[in-house]
Amino acid sequence: MNGALIGLSASLITILIFSLIKRFDKNTIYGLILMGIAFLYIGYTWTNIEVAIMSFLQALFFMPFAYSGIKKSAYFLVAGYFLHGIWDLVYPFFGNPDLLPPQYDYFCLTYDFVVAIYLLIINYKTTRNP
Repeated sequence: MNGALIGLSASLITILIFSLIKRFDKNTIYGLILMGIAFLYIGYTWTNIEVAIMSFLQALFFMPFAYSGIKKSAYFLVAGYFLHGIWDLVYPFFGNPDLLPPQYDYFCLTYDFVVAIYLLIINYKTTRNP
């Protein structure tokens, strides 16, 4: 449960900081964060080559979502964050959860889903009221 609370806090702090700093391109920031959280799995799993390869493939999977979210539409970021949250849920079935920090799954999926919902709401309002 602490992991989820930390994930909620971290996501809200991220949203607050980048809402206040107007000079950064939000899509670029959130795209970079998406890639960072995807590649974190490699850093955690490098001691198990099979899981590390799977983690690397997972990171590559999210790269087009981040890139397209930066270059084309923030809705790609929404999809990327939601899908990464789903990855956090299913990882224990395919990977080795003992390689991750304690409660990392709760932290990461909470962070991913909160940011995805935020981006969905913000972009829906922006596209509806330009």
